[in-house]
Amino acid sequence: MDDIIDCPSPNFDERDQPVSIVVLHYTGMSDAASAIDRLRDPEARVSCHYLIAEDGQVLRMVPEDKRAWHAGRSYWRGMHDVNGASVGIEIVNPGHELGYRPFTRPQMDSLLPLLAGIVRRHQVPRANVVGHSDVAPARKQDPGELFDWGLLARHGLAVARPARDLVDPHWTDGGFLLALERYGYDVREAEAAVTAFQRRFRPELVDGETDGECRAILLQLLLDRERGHIL
Repeated sequence: MDDIIDCPSPNFDERDQPVSIVVLHYTGMSDAASAIDRLRDPEARVSCHYLIAEDGQVLRMVPEDKRAWHAGRSYWRGMHDVNGASVGIEIVNPGHELGYRPFTRPQMDSLLPLLAGIVRRHQVPRANVVGHSDVAPARKQDPGELFDWGLLARHGLAVARPARDLVDPHWTDGGFLLALERYGYDVREAEAAVTAFQRRFRPELVDGETDGECRAILLQLLLDRERGHIL
């Protein structure tokens, strides 16, 4: 993308591993200016690599070769230092506490080429394009159930929600958590982990309760990965 504006944040340090994950966030603040100020405040000790405003303007806040401080205490597919292995993208949205609403079309139109470039440069697997709630289910809800993961999936930039050949394996709740852990989630707080999975793969009903549809979706995701359909 050629129209990215540099808006440097001092909140970063050096990477000690290659990029293999992209984490998508919402800002969760009243407006873009407040979010930008916080992401540039040395005392806040938070940052991101890119921010996408509601009009679609993209700001570069930390270079991709540096470690931004966006994921916090987090975990994904065996990785405990998610910040060290990821690029973080903040999308301006007030979030669940301040009037959560759908992301704008200009934001999504800007996200697609930005994300495509990151994925291409770093060879990030589709299964490692995740939300903040996926890597920190006990703490975070973003980007939430109104985020259009399907759009990303249709462009080959994220894992699609399985929709065909779904079969309920009738796992126990404990069996579901074991399968969820196998897929990549931190399941130490069970309801939070199930809720995060639903926000990502069954957003029309987010209740934190395991049911046949959730089991069938997760089973198909694991089968697809075993068959090499997703990485």
